Amino acid sequence: MAKTDSTSSNADETKRSLFARKPKADKPKKNKKPSRIKQMVDIFKMTRKSDPMITWLMIGAFLLPIAVGLGIGFWLDNWITGLMVGIPLGLLCALLIMSRRAERAAYAQIEGKAGAAGAALSSLKKGWIFDEQPASVNPRTQDVVFRAIGKPGIVLVTEGPSTRVKGLVDAERRRLNRILPNVTVTVLETGKGEGQVPIAKVTKKMGKLKKELTKVEVSAVNKRITSMGNKLPIPKGIDPYKARPDRKASRGR
Repeated sequence: MAKTDSTSSNADETKRSLFARKPKADKPKKNKKPSRIKQMVDIFKMTRKSDPMITWLMIGAFLLPIAVGLGIGFWLDNWITGLMVGIPLGLLCALLIMSRRAERAAYAQIEGKAGAAGAALSSLKKGWIFDEQPASVNPRTQDVVFRAIGKPGIVLVTEGPSTRVKGLVDAERRRLNRILPNVTVTVLETGKGEGQVPIAKVTKKMGKLKKELTKVEVSAVNKRITSMGNKLPIPKGIDPYKARPDRKASRGR
């Protein structure tokens, strides 16, 4: 009887374990994004490395609106209101100064490096279509041509000396004129030489170009270019589609 009781109790425990709920597995902890304040502190530290004056400029931009607000407040015999208005304005001015200086520092860090033109185009405003992959590359010299499509038409942004990159630009311009003869193609050479555009001013220069296309036409131009793709050159030799089998060889003659 004792054995029967122990067997039945073991069976009940087995049933209960089979139908029991599985313990919840610990969910993997998600990587928390840094807070906005931490991001701003990191940007400030990055900018201060290349622009030590940013600290004093931000302090001045913060204190100036407060001083003006207090002056107006004392004149109106209500300095508290002047202080309450001056502090938010001071914070806003300090953040604007940091934003401008941080952008300038970021461009200064990538100036002269490979892919700098592409990095500059990645900050284009809405309305532009930009492909991260260059439209044309010279593997030997590392000269590249990036392409952006917007209301001013097609803009080719070069990266490399003018004399070397000219061949890439001419080839890309001929290709675009062949498939889109009525679309304006503008060339911008990046650099600090005469007739070149500094990296920090590329997007501003593109924004000042005369608008010629509508939003629908910009999309149509992009689809047309995408559909053509980049055709690789066919190596010289026998065309596999025109080659004929040697019947005599197949017969053993």
